[in-house]
Amino acid sequence: MIRDLKPYPAYKDSGVPWLGEVPEHWLIERLKSVMSNVIQMTGELQNGESYVALEHVESWTGRLRQADPEVFFDSQVKRFQSGDVLFGKLRPYLAKVTRLTSAGVCVGEFFVLRPCVSNVTAPYIEQLLRSKPVIDVINSSTFGAKMPRVDWQFMGGMMIPLPPLPEQSAIVRFLDHIDRRIRRSIRAKQKLIKLLEEQKQILINRAVTRGLDPNVRLKPSGVEWLGEVPEHWEVSRLSQFFTLQRGFDITKDQQTEGEIPVVSSGGISSYHNRATARGPGVIVGRKGTAGSVHFVTTDYWAHDTTLWVNDFKGNHQKFIYYLLQVLDLKRFDTGSANPTINRNLIHPERVAFPRYDEQATIVAYIDKITKDLGITIAATQHEISLLREYRTRLIADVVTGKMDVRHISLPDESNIETIFGEDIEPLDNETCALDEVECAVEIEE
Repeated sequence: MIRDLKPYPAYKDSGVPWLGEVPEHWLIERLKSVMSNVIQMTGELQNGESYVALEHVESWTGRLRQADPEVFFDSQVKRFQSGDVLFGKLRPYLAKVTRLTSAGVCVGEFFVLRPCVSNVTAPYIEQLLRSKPVIDVINSSTFGAKMPRVDWQFMGGMMIPLPPLPEQSAIVRFLDHIDRRIRRSIRAKQKLIKLLEEQKQILINRAVTRGLDPNVRLKPSGVEWLGEVPEHWEVSRLSQFFTLQRGFDITKDQQTEGEIPVVSSGGISSYHNRATARGPGVIVGRKGTAGSVHFVTTDYWAHDTTLWVNDFKGNHQKFIYYLLQVLDLKRFDTGSANPTINRNLIHPERVAFPRYDEQATIVAYIDKITKDLGITIAATQHEISLLREYRTRLIADVVTGKMDVRHISLPDESNIETIFGEDIEPLDNETCALDEVECAVEIEE
């Protein structure tokens, strides 16, 4: 089907630099000539209505995250009708564009756009406004360094391509069909990545708690979560094999660039002019991302938000790193308002340790399987990225008339079986990273 896509038989100059040539029979209109910027303010959410904020809309797809059913807002919001197109005017490069099939309210950082003429459909405008060429043009007009916004005067004055109504419907049907196929493919690949990650963790867990010999004689460890361990392994308190030390505070005047990395619970956060430990080393997140485990191969300065292994007691550093991953350190959270790991709760934990030579063999095995699985996972993630890029390029080509979809025959998908029980890719966690965005209450002209 994709191979059947061809350019239109005849083109004309659109007179719009970013658009270039368009099919000869298409119109060029200003956005505000075909879509009204509707401003109906309210302070109420009626029963059965949806509430939409910027963080609820996924970038580039328009899919919605579930909003909190108990919504309270202390400023006015905009009311929209079923079928209206919502365009996020704050940080427009995020492409927060969606269209709901029910009425509701949204924050003031959306334009609420509604067809005002009979020769345009909202589904086509939704696809057009979410295409990369349009987003790039709109983003180039923004004002405000920290919170860039587009104003309606610029956006409404944009010249847009307008195919005949039957073509608008054909474009929307084609893009919806392609989107479903790509999302199913992405969903399958994400499932594969999840299975590979689970397999990797199972192999690591077994290696550091049972070793590599499937025929080794076992003994009860006396530790419920650990179960049986190889008979020749030593079972004792964790502090018998290594100890954790709380990291150090560091002032701004101690920070430099390009010397010793400062490792915080979230990774390298800055640099320091001298080292407190020599790599390799093992770092545990104490605050923030409490329980995260890092292996550091260089000299480093352990930040106050971390715990660091200050005495390996003759054991293999990387074996300890893998063991700490298996221990699930989040369960040692002190229960305070902010997640915090207390090393005094970890040290009494009973664990099993083989001799150093066996530790080294286990580490070599885990390094190999994690590398092999990591290559497969990275390749699958790259395939997902390529699929998303392809979807973006295809949408741009179709809505701007570079490809003709009028004669494409689409299969009936009413009875298509879903993959893994779902026919869409899960929503990405990366949403708009906004800094306390407030609803805008001003009335646009």
